[in-house]
Amino acid sequence: MSITRGAEVEAQALAFLERQGARLVSRNYRARGGEIDLIVILEQVLVFVEVRFRSNSRYDNAAESVDYRKQQRLALTAQRFLQDRPDLQDTPCRFDVLACHPEAGKVQTHWIIDAFQP
Repeated sequence: MSITRGAEVEAQALAFLERQGARLVSRNYRARGGEIDLIVILEQVLVFVEVRFRSNSRYDNAAESVDYRKQQRLALTAQRFLQDRPDLQDTPCRFDVLACHPEAGKVQTHWIIDAFQP
């Protein structure tokens, strides 16, 4: 996926979450060893969001691509984020996946809430 397409899908994913009442905390947070696409607060929960896009479902679906290794990197990056943001350290947290794919000329989003436990 191109950088432009990735940014476009992430923007659509953020708009989707904002329609659900989420408030953006950070976008593309990077720390040594990982990146978290979106970090939002939704209903007083800090949500670390991995956005996955698959234009071709022949290989695997977007949700399945968040394997154990990727989950571990996300968890470690989330820990680093919380070290940088002591004001959020006591906030309940979870990891969600937004699995996106094209359908009928639009990007369809499947929201997997609390997708995994680190």
